[in-house]
Amino acid sequence: MSLRLERDGPIARLLFDRPDKRNAMTQAMWATLPTLVEQAMRDDSVNVLILTSATPGLFCAGADIGEFAESSTSEEWRITNQNAIRASHAGLAHAPKPVIAAIDGDCIGGGCGLAMACDIRIAAPHARLGITPAKLGIVYSLFDTKLLVDLVGPGQAKRLLYSAALIDAAEALAIGLVEEIAEDPLTRAETLAQTIAANAQHSVRSTKTVIHRILDGQADDDEETIALFRDAFARREFAERVSAFRNRRPSGKSDS
Repeated sequence: MSLRLERDGPIARLLFDRPDKRNAMTQAMWATLPTLVEQAMRDDSVNVLILTSATPGLFCAGADIGEFAESSTSEEWRITNQNAIRASHAGLAHAPKPVIAAIDGDCIGGGCGLAMACDIRIAAPHARLGITPAKLGIVYSLFDTKLLVDLVGPGQAKRLLYSAALIDAAEALAIGLVEEIAEDPLTRAETLAQTIAANAQHSVRSTKTVIHRILDGQADDDEETIALFRDAFARREFAERVSAFRNRRPSGKSDS
């Protein structure tokens, strides 16, 4: 299999597993990825999803250019491919649970798009990142371009897209394309995921909803965001955690 989903307690890992092609994404992989994300989101035992490579030293080199060259003359294939890529990026971006990308190698093109759709990106020092449609003569979608602009701002987004240059992890951190650099990004991602998973999941997921609304242009509360705040006080988890805090004892299992 070129993609697979593993579960380990409250953490799931979505693994690229095509090392001979540097985890380049085929049409079949693009079509499969949203289903695996949805499986993790529907699993009540899972609180955090990590996107990473099954092989250390790799992440995702983007779309399979060989397949692209062979098939892109077909308009039907191009439409199907575009829809599958859009569904993959949107599935990660709109996932209700936190998603962390552990980037241990090249993160290029469509691979960088997948990483940008995650909530948090942790890169190895040797990782290279880049978005390269200008090298191929294709146009980046508005959805994916917005993901980039939301992270790095319009000026840096233009520089990266116009130049199609690859940047190292240090520069990616400096401009906001990644949040952390770690010698072992998967271990760091798992540590962070455990911390997130131990917190109140209603709070975590509601916060993700609020941040996404802000990024989509919402500037003030509406009935739905007010309800997120108000309803938290009626949840069993709130009462249990407040009691634990007052009695200085560990709180119970997170209420998903």
